[in-house]
Amino acid sequence: MPITLYAIPFLPLAAFVLTLLFGKQMGTRAHWLPIITVLISFCCSVLAFFRVQSGEIVDQDVYTWISSGDFKVSVGFLVDQLTAVMLLVVTSVSSLVHIYSVGYMKGEGGYYRFFAYLSLFTFSMLMLVMGNNFLQLFFGWEAVGLSSYLLIGFYFSKKSAGDAGKKAFIVNRFGDFGFLLGLLLIFTQFGSLHYGEVFGQAHSIGGQHINILGMELLLPTLIAMLLFCGAIGKSAQIPLHVWLPDAMEGPTPVSALIHAATMVTAGVFLVARCNALFALSPFALGFITVLGAITALFAATIALVQTDIKRVVAYSTVSQLAYMFIACGVGAYAAGIFHLFTHAFFKALLFLGCGSVILGMHHEQDLRSMGGLKKYMPITYWTFFLASLSISGIPPFAGFFSKDEILLMAFNSGNFTGQFAFWIGLLVAFLTAFYSFRLLFLVFHGEFRGSEEQRKHVHESPLVVTAPLMILAVGAVASGWFGIPAGLGGSNHWAHFLEPVLGHPEVHLSHNTELALMITSVVVGVAGIALAFFMYRKRPEMAPRISTRFAGAYRVLLNKYYVDELYQQVIVKPSLWFSRRVLLRVVDMRGIEGVVNGLPRLIGAFAQKLRLLQDGVVSHYLAWMGGGVLVLLVLLLTRY
Repeated sequence: MPITLYAIPFLPLAAFVLTLLFGKQMGTRAHWLPIITVLISFCCSVLAFFRVQSGEIVDQDVYTWISSGDFKVSVGFLVDQLTAVMLLVVTSVSSLVHIYSVGYMKGEGGYYRFFAYLSLFTFSMLMLVMGNNFLQLFFGWEAVGLSSYLLIGFYFSKKSAGDAGKKAFIVNRFGDFGFLLGLLLIFTQFGSLHYGEVFGQAHSIGGQHINILGMELLLPTLIAMLLFCGAIGKSAQIPLHVWLPDAMEGPTPVSALIHAATMVTAGVFLVARCNALFALSPFALGFITVLGAITALFAATIALVQTDIKRVVAYSTVSQLAYMFIACGVGAYAAGIFHLFTHAFFKALLFLGCGSVILGMHHEQDLRSMGGLKKYMPITYWTFFLASLSISGIPPFAGFFSKDEILLMAFNSGNFTGQFAFWIGLLVAFLTAFYSFRLLFLVFHGEFRGSEEQRKHVHESPLVVTAPLMILAVGAVASGWFGIPAGLGGSNHWAHFLEPVLGHPEVHLSHNTELALMITSVVVGVAGIALAFFMYRKRPEMAPRISTRFAGAYRVLLNKYYVDELYQQVIVKPSLWFSRRVLLRVVDMRGIEGVVNGLPRLIGAFAQKLRLLQDGVVSHYLAWMGGGVLVLLVLLLTRY
């Protein structure tokens, strides 16, 4: 195995360890080691990509991790077409986030600790995507969960940040429990957790059933649904989406890294990597498609009315991830990964652009206190504008090509779930364009709505912040050009590159139908932008009037359909009541403590009584001895 492949994950690991140990002594220079190592990892990832493109695939074990009877797992690396793409995404965005953080985190407490955690996050995601077996994937899976907990709760003295970190960690445990059960089932059926062995035998379980608690279940469907449980949690799909918007409590660079390149993309990667298993279960694929469509619409409607600049983009992430699952659900895994690739750039740009605005506004995040920032922050504005065009699906920006490919493949599927997802996806494309430009107009156009003191101090961010924005803007514009379809004169190089790993469904549509679908998706995006322009630029009084007239619907969307409140009543409060009344008072205090503390107290009480016999009076001792002899004689006489 080339030494450069070892360097990709282990350099960030070394940076994490050294920065955590010696970063405090480095002070404001603590960022240098993490930045240099992640840049080297990026360069090695580029080399790995070109090696894979030339036909060099690596699948090699490094050493035996666990060996117990028939259970044998190694630490190994698989670098194929899918891994090569994920390496580019993770290391490129992570490198820019590291650099951006130098400006954003300047003067913050725990500066060295922040960069150490960023390196740990990067290492965890790289181990996840590079592993050649399910257990190593699970290690990376849990490590990114730990990293997100540390970074979301970075401001640990702030209660809301601590709560958000715990929420992300706990909510993901629900999905990870199902995921772990899926891994156990895979091992029991295939006798291995190595990708090559499992996927090579996948066809052998087609049509098999398994009896669980008297129910006959289709084995491939059970495995696929259990694996997808993990994806629902990590990629924040209904009903486990609630942790992601609250993750905004972490520093903005963390939000960009989580939403664009690391944690939330892990679920999409899992489904794409396990396509050989998911392909055996039409039910699971249909479920993924429908859930993706519902989640996309659910999150997009919430984003329409949010007033926190980062929450709008956070719900946008939930919606865009759902697009990726729609693609996977209709069997177009390459289209899902294509959108993951383009989304990484324009979503990182949107989040880092939000961070630049927050810096310029002295950590103000309320949209109602912004406006007219275009003249104060021109670089941030133009890069944000490009990202908004990209996510809105306007050609020739990156988001158009990947989103259009998903809608095309959903329409092409020919089944009910695909058609359902197509029409929902088209509606969501309209909503996405609307809320993206609502955000742009409220932040950068119109009159400044903040205080006069805020207006005096608004400024463009320093170069260390704006340079990553400009680089990401190139990706937001051009990353989609890898997948220009034949209908527009391209060769769809992206689909052909990933086809050996992910396959590619045959398109049954005519050239005219493809063009009509493209035009429709563009018209829908333009309509969303036009409506946002009309409501927030031409008739700014219109939005408050609509929110007043439809106050009930507005409150529902503003409060995120009251899902958090529902969970609070149905899950959190009963769990706390059971924990306090039963587990604490009965099981712990009376049961465990009753045994642990009660037994010594009983022995002590008995010993206290026994001491009374030792009173130092000889006649008493003689009486006890005589009594004892008498008892023994009685026992002997009655026995014989």
